[in-house]
Amino acid sequence: MKVKKTQLGQLEKCYALAMLTYQKKEHFLIASEKKNKCLLFALDGIVEETVWEGPGGVMSIVQAPGEDGVFLATQKFYSPNDSAEAEIVIAKPLGKNDWRIDSLARLPFVHRFDILQSGGRNYLIACTLKSGHKYRDDWSEPGKVYAALLPEDIGSYNERHPLPLRVIAEGYTKNHGYYRGKAGVCGHAVISCDSGVYLFAAPESGEGEWRIERLTDIPASDAVLIDMDGDGEEELVVLSPFHGDTVTVLKKRRKETEGIMPAANTYDNPKDGESKYEVIYEHPEKLPFLHALFGGDINGIPTVIVGHRQGKRQLLAFRYAPAAGYYTETLDTDTGAANVLHYTLEGREILIAANREINEIAMYEVTEEQT
Repeated sequence: MKVKKTQLGQLEKCYALAMLTYQKKEHFLIASEKKNKCLLFALDGIVEETVWEGPGGVMSIVQAPGEDGVFLATQKFYSPNDSAEAEIVIAKPLGKNDWRIDSLARLPFVHRFDILQSGGRNYLIACTLKSGHKYRDDWSEPGKVYAALLPEDIGSYNERHPLPLRVIAEGYTKNHGYYRGKAGVCGHAVISCDSGVYLFAAPESGEGEWRIERLTDIPASDAVLIDMDGDGEEELVVLSPFHGDTVTVLKKRRKETEGIMPAANTYDNPKDGESKYEVIYEHPEKLPFLHALFGGDINGIPTVIVGHRQGKRQLLAFRYAPAAGYYTETLDTDTGAANVLHYTLEGREILIAANREINEIAMYEVTEEQT
């Protein structure tokens, strides 16, 4: 892989990234973890607007379905020890550098959230890192997962009339990781915490229940499902433990048949609560404070992008080749990405990184080495 890097600008403790369709064009948003700005960029890397100057504390951003330029975001999550006032807000464009920001739901310690589609309906799913604390770095009150069936007019909710949320799972200590799935008829999410990695599938109807499966009991900070080796089955790539240093790849556990090699499509069916995946690869180098994660095709090749925020603070690409197995390529060093975003612009493969540890907004154009 070859990388051409462009520094797009500086934003103190830049953190959250998301795509946004606005004025019938694709853009991306970047916002700060601290009390700072949210900026709107054109895909060529030019800043177009300042959405807000503060309060910041943004962990997640999601566009409202079917709405031009309207998006939801977390605010006031400044750290695990300073997020009791965190909430989900809705932002609406009124004019150039003029956005209306309303509270959608106050949810202390809300860290990740998303909007999933299933059965023609939209569901909000929100994860709290924890539920409270009595002192600094106290994890005795586990996080929860909340959900709500969204109405067509999300904007009807505000601080005086908040969106009602219900708990669909609880007891999730260090409930940090979230990744949206893209397969199947129902929207699903990969959620990671101290007790493992879980798959949440949205209801197939408005009155249905969420389906929850534990994929592995490895304590995880983040995880993504992606078919890296091209065998038709997604591997589970896990960053562990919480803000940890280990990258592992897991495959679905196959049935054990005495004296007979299992067929390629026969899998074990573990009991409830048991791991459905087993480790087949562990990256030999420790990567302190793993955080950024992307999984998808880059130049047609299944790729996982990982960034870590301590030590060498690298941005790495994980891939698979039949002859080499799982391997990595280094895209950048001494940057400390908190999150990464991928898109294609006029046939060019682009990564945007929120390089939090150096306050840098960076664009990487990724091409393949000629052989």
